[in-house]
Amino acid sequence: MPALVLLGAQWGDEGKGKATDLLGGSVDYVVRYQGGNNAGHTVVVGDQKYALHLLPSGILSPGCTPVIGNGVVVDPSVLFSELSGLNERGVDTSKLLISGNAHIITPYNVTVDKVTERFLGKRKIGTTGRGIGPTYADKINRVGIRVQDLYDESILTQKVEAALDVKNQMLTKLYNRRAIATGQVVEELLGYADKLAPYVADTVLVLNQALEDDKVVLFEGGQGTLLDIDHGTYPFVTSSNPTAGGACTGAGVGPTKISRVIGILKAYTTRVGAGPFPTELFDEDGEALRRIGGERGVTTGRDRRCGWFDAVIARYATRVNGLTDFFLTKLDVLTGWEQIPVCVAYEIDGKRVEELPYSQSDFHHAKPVYETLPGWSEDITKAKSFSDLPKNAQAYVKALEEMSGAPISAIGVGPGRDETIEINSFL
Repeated sequence: MPALVLLGAQWGDEGKGKATDLLGGSVDYVVRYQGGNNAGHTVVVGDQKYALHLLPSGILSPGCTPVIGNGVVVDPSVLFSELSGLNERGVDTSKLLISGNAHIITPYNVTVDKVTERFLGKRKIGTTGRGIGPTYADKINRVGIRVQDLYDESILTQKVEAALDVKNQMLTKLYNRRAIATGQVVEELLGYADKLAPYVADTVLVLNQALEDDKVVLFEGGQGTLLDIDHGTYPFVTSSNPTAGGACTGAGVGPTKISRVIGILKAYTTRVGAGPFPTELFDEDGEALRRIGGERGVTTGRDRRCGWFDAVIARYATRVNGLTDFFLTKLDVLTGWEQIPVCVAYEIDGKRVEELPYSQSDFHHAKPVYETLPGWSEDITKAKSFSDLPKNAQAYVKALEEMSGAPISAIGVGPGRDETIEINSFL
């Protein structure tokens, strides 16, 4: 019953797609359990690059069944655009399964997201404007639209009316926007029903039966630990739980069925959007990391903020997720630096702090305490084993492992599917 959770151990964009794809050929199911098309994965297969936003990365692995779980919010237009793009490139998408309990991102959710963020001005969160937060808010407020509602027009109409009763008041009276017509929304959503039907399933039943049959199931989180709605840098977070516990609620499997939790760490740190970032660089080093690492959001197209590796965050991710392994990505980007700083602690109000402060104010004022490690200049993209790495690169990996609290079991030394060093098997 090998069930693995694979998630970001920083602020997202750590290279989860590469890690998922590496495992995809060995697993039977790959499951997205939270988030929506506000998360993106770039997967390189041979000389082909695929940018995935909503679909599980396992969709690129023949023989693997990709699943969108109940904890995901689905924009049908984005879903079918992504499926169409893959089909045109010869990728078989017919095995995709979508939970009937997943919530639908409606046109009014997107509208509310954009006008609300614009209204916040300098206090904006940095949302992608894709309706993710308002959809999760509707879910919690019990006025959300689920995939299964598209197959009962009466229920769908009632739910859309109930949601718009409040939202139209807000749009017209607070934001000076036009009201949204119920019939127009219902008609648009019903237009997706037939196209969605072949994919809709009781995915909770499917996944639990798969585990009982000793199938290998990989649960893939979007975003990262520090963007978790409960455990991240609130309020600069996403609207769901990318942490390991989210896999249980977002896919409908019990915690006793999870056998391994793998955290994806970038060899440095990046962040997209607003919020505190202790190791952020505003100098030539930061610009070099952004340029060499190709640090631009897959979904948003925004430049990522870049900084040195933060071991405090890594330790926190180990703790809140119960991590058993790390997959260290983009080690090759650091090639060429004579010295590489690593944040080992924070200074807050003159005091050294070894662990992530629970106080938002303290974290906002945290200053990194660095230790400097020797760099390397040798090309590492052809390395096939840990011993192939330069001595200083080996020492860097070992130092990060010791500081982070879990073994580094795989290392990304380039963007390609085969540019990975596997130290310990994940299966």
